Amino acid sequence: MPCVADWLNNPFSIVQGIFAQNVPNSDWEKKVTEYFKEKLKENNATNWVPSLNDVPVHYLKPNSLVKFRCMVQDMFDPEFYMGVYETVDPNTNARVLHFGKYRDVAECGPQQEIDLNSSQTVTLERQTFYCVPVPGESAWVKEIFLNPQLYAYISASQARVSPSTSYTPSRHKRSYEEDEDMDLHPSKQKEQHMGNSPYCGGDIHGCVEPKRLETEASAGHHLISPNCSPPLDLNFPLPGEKGPACLVKVYESWDSFKVNDVLEVYGILSVDPVLSIVNNEERDTSALDPMDCMDTAEEQRVHSPPASLVPRIHVILAQKLQHINPLLPACLNEEESKTFVSNFMSELSPVRAELLGFLTHALLGDSLAAEYLILHLISTVYARRDVLPLGKFTVNLSGCPRNSIFTEHLYRIIQQLVPASYCLQMTIENMNHSRFIPHKDYTANRLVSGVLQLASNTSLVVDETQLEQGQLDTTGVHNVTALSNLITWQKVDYDFNYHQMEFPCNINVLITSEGRSLLPSDCQVHLQPQIIPPNMEEYMNSLLTAVLPSVLNKFRIYLSLLRLLDYSISDEVTKAVEEDFVEMRKNDPESVTADDLHRTLLVARFLSLSAGQTTLSRERWLRAKQLEALRKARLQQQKCVNGNEL
Repeated sequence: MPCVADWLNNPFSIVQGIFAQNVPNSDWEKKVTEYFKEKLKENNATNWVPSLNDVPVHYLKPNSLVKFRCMVQDMFDPEFYMGVYETVDPNTNARVLHFGKYRDVAECGPQQEIDLNSSQTVTLERQTFYCVPVPGESAWVKEIFLNPQLYAYISASQARVSPSTSYTPSRHKRSYEEDEDMDLHPSKQKEQHMGNSPYCGGDIHGCVEPKRLETEASAGHHLISPNCSPPLDLNFPLPGEKGPACLVKVYESWDSFKVNDVLEVYGILSVDPVLSIVNNEERDTSALDPMDCMDTAEEQRVHSPPASLVPRIHVILAQKLQHINPLLPACLNEEESKTFVSNFMSELSPVRAELLGFLTHALLGDSLAAEYLILHLISTVYARRDVLPLGKFTVNLSGCPRNSIFTEHLYRIIQQLVPASYCLQMTIENMNHSRFIPHKDYTANRLVSGVLQLASNTSLVVDETQLEQGQLDTTGVHNVTALSNLITWQKVDYDFNYHQMEFPCNINVLITSEGRSLLPSDCQVHLQPQIIPPNMEEYMNSLLTAVLPSVLNKFRIYLSLLRLLDYSISDEVTKAVEEDFVEMRKNDPESVTADDLHRTLLVARFLSLSAGQTTLSRERWLRAKQLEALRKARLQQQKCVNGNEL
């Protein structure tokens, strides 16, 4: 019976065994998938699968089983491969069948040659995804995935927390025999590195990364390959992003995945040096497939980058992720997950109260703005009616201090609460020179990423307080238009040169501004600070240091969980709301519009969910009307003070 070391460190041995037992039966592929699916269910076996998100590729064993949490940035054209091929020994004429699945390079035994004319050859098709780490993934998400022992109070049955891999890098080199021993006894390696691990996750001070880790794992947009000039662009959507990019080879059901989906894949790591042959300027073209030579040099560089920089993963199992919060169960429909949800919902009220108090302090004592910020953070597009996205709740927080560090520190607080986020400084320089919209590069045959290529449920904070007088050029106008379309329609029109293609999205946008924003929004809340700290930076930093890590994690669970809950309105309450709206129109026909009804229903929806209620009650409807009345009164008051500014 295969042990853990076999299917984890040498999955090809398992595949070969199943292939040999079932050939010529075509069911062998399905049996391979079922085998690994069952293995990963046993005793939290997923915990022992090394992750490319945590471990640099040069610390991982080639052809071992790995996992990768990623976003599909681009999809390349399907490629053909030899699913089954036959080798022949010219001396003895002995023939052997091999499988080509999960491989980049066909293997031959000694004194054997591939018989390209064999009747046993089966040509199959696979899809290649270019995948990058989730753009804007928060440091705390990475830290929990990397160091789950710091969060041991969370039961393994309650949360999807995977411990760090047994391949933690160390300064000293080990022999291959020691590596094998560590693979078979992961606890020994864990103990070995507990005290002298050369790097730490998150923002823990006093940890120094080794040079190898720094140069490869912390790579940014460009990596210089010895055989590539100019440097290789890893095509990350956001500037300053770190982590690996991978070519993910998918064999089944690739039609169920699309660009910008967030996936967790389990597959066989391929870093064969021969994969880099097309990047060698002095390569022998006779060694290449004739079809490959039809591609342009630029396309070869992009589609076949050095495997040491962009490794390949041959997928055995892949799943689309509902969320990337490691404190939540991966799927909320399972029985154990339902227990987790019900336990957390039972203590929801105090968590909401604590979060409201925390955000009130962050917003300088403004409790009304804090209420709306909570509603914004749990909002999500739950449906689309024709072109209208339902559930989006873009908030414009006006009245923010101009050219101050307030927005910067508010963003840092939001960053500590949500799994993925990005702060966009709306300066003339950024608008005119940044690439917001992804576009198709037909020379390299790839989708060049842009800032607005983000995963679902990413929080985008737009800092308009940085905007100065100046002239927008053509690029700047296009970028502002794209940002406005994202807010209004929750879509980004990718540029394919000869046409545009709509890509729907689900991005939470918070705009901070001094006056009313130039961008559209669903709700404007004017900030009324109750306290003016003498040192803003010190005040904001003290908020994060004062909150307990356990409380902070409850906030993170709260915000992620409520986005995933279903919600409904009963016929009885619907009728009561309609009657109430008619009455409101009678009393104030000029100022009460259909937009007001839509906004109040949204506020009521998120207000109900924030209290753990999945249906609208009369009480929550009245509370939503009260919040809207307070918000509008504040705007009117500000308008009277500043004239027509708002």
